[in-house]
Amino acid sequence: MRDHNERLVLSLVRQHGSLAKTDIARMTRLSAQTVSVIMRELEEDGLLLRQEPIRGKIGQPSIPMALNPEGAYFLGLKIGRRSAELVLIDFLGNIRSMRQHSYRYPAPRETVQFAMTGIAEMRASLDPKQDRRVAGLGIAMPFELWNWADTAGAPREIMDEWRRCDIRAEIQAQCGFPVYLQNDATSACGAELVFGHTGGLRDFIYFYIGAFAGGGIVLNGALYGGRTGNAGALGSMPIPNPGGRATQLINVASIAILEKALLARDVDASFLWTSPNDWGDIGAELDQWIASAADALAYTIVSSSAVIDFEAAVIDGWMPTAVRKRLVDAVRQALSEINVEGLQVPDIREGTVGINARALGGASLPLSERFLVGAATTSSKGA
Repeated sequence: MRDHNERLVLSLVRQHGSLAKTDIARMTRLSAQTVSVIMRELEEDGLLLRQEPIRGKIGQPSIPMALNPEGAYFLGLKIGRRSAELVLIDFLGNIRSMRQHSYRYPAPRETVQFAMTGIAEMRASLDPKQDRRVAGLGIAMPFELWNWADTAGAPREIMDEWRRCDIRAEIQAQCGFPVYLQNDATSACGAELVFGHTGGLRDFIYFYIGAFAGGGIVLNGALYGGRTGNAGALGSMPIPNPGGRATQLINVASIAILEKALLARDVDASFLWTSPNDWGDIGAELDQWIASAADALAYTIVSSSAVIDFEAAVIDGWMPTAVRKRLVDAVRQALSEINVEGLQVPDIREGTVGINARALGGASLPLSERFLVGAATTSSKGA
């Protein structure tokens, strides 16, 4: 665990891209000597790199420092209802390697095998110095996955295996670095916070629309997990439905609902999971899903805003960017038709990380835990 001041310096450099010692001293109110010592140690540790000097009109040139991409590596494993992803990222968050595995439903043994095979292949691609800098693995997966057997269309006996499986412990037993676990949508929110372009947002609500809809919360610039790590379980938010009774966001805004509509028309919907960058021309089913999902998201945003005064609502998901834009535009329109008297409606924004947000969010867990301040949330981890 790094000293708080070292974490603070690394967090500021990550946020701003590069900073000189004088900038950091001003931002942190630490003495120039203390900042100089910290940055020298971080440079010696291979975490910071000197940039080209900036010469002013008077005095010594200023030397900005930036994160060293080779400073550390992190692994992220996303376990979803329709696919698993494994990524290897560098200290800047650049994806160095990726593996993906699609399935009808997740099975514990198969998922562990996919993860361990992928980790071995990725580490084999690194040289010995790089491999020693692998700092951890973060797992992003739905909590209580077994409760979604019927919705996921999976055999009950297979999904019940997840109830008895401690996948973090199983993978930790085969890895020499720490392994962390977090809810998948909360992890995606963490990816937006750590790697995204949030423009300095301090408080925002985040939605990730995957096979099932979910989300996360950022308060005071930090991911908020709550007492059990399940804060921001937006998929369970009650919303009105056309029949006048309440339903949940997950039953309307999830991509699984779009899949169900396509299957009802005997359309092979596998492309929803295998080709997230291009869904082609779907037609009326997509139009209807966007309209319904937008209404549901709008009500969720308004309800959430009555509890916390969010600056923005960020919407991302496992979908082409063009579809995401249509959905965000539709949410803005739906919000304009809801009575929000007495509330300050947050700015509605597109996410900036995209389809890999959950896997990148998993990788952000060891990064945040070891090198940053404020970005981490409650997570299980290895010794």
